Amino acid sequence: MIATHLLERSGPFLQADEFKQSTADLTWWKAVDQSLFRAYWSASTPPQVEATPLQLLLDLKGASYQTSSNFHYVVETDVKPEQEEEMNAWYDTEHLVGLSQVAGVITAKRYLRLSGGPRYMACYELESPLILESRDWLAVRHTAWSSRVRPMFFNTFRQHFVRHT
Repeated sequence: MIATHLLERSGPFLQADEFKQSTADLTWWKAVDQSLFRAYWSASTPPQVEATPLQLLLDLKGASYQTSSNFHYVVETDVKPEQEEEMNAWYDTEHLVGLSQVAGVITAKRYLRLSGGPRYMACYELESPLILESRDWLAVRHTAWSSRVRPMFFNTFRQHFVRHT
């Protein structure tokens, strides 16, 4: 079984041996507004470094799947247990599906963080950060169902990353 783990590092990580040894195997993303680096390890064995286990909930090819991704957008959130069913139904049938169909979206994925928090993560690989301001993206974000579900979120973080080369 393939497992996914989130590797998250901060500070002067670029000088660390772990980074230098992993660059051939992993795509590292750097936060645009802080010294934070992320990579996703998908393999049959967990990495031999500190990592957070994730359960892949949904993995969609985007409208621009065959193009190159240089931007990574992540939304992390929690909801109360009694609201999880509706939030998951919204994400899986309307929200993530709709956003994946916007031009410029390469992939759209959802994860459940198996330790720590926030528990839910939505990850989008994009051709450009401008996609987040496009009419099609905003139309998916502003549905009646979105307006009902989004207030359920708490402990929410949004982060923009660029591919580190």
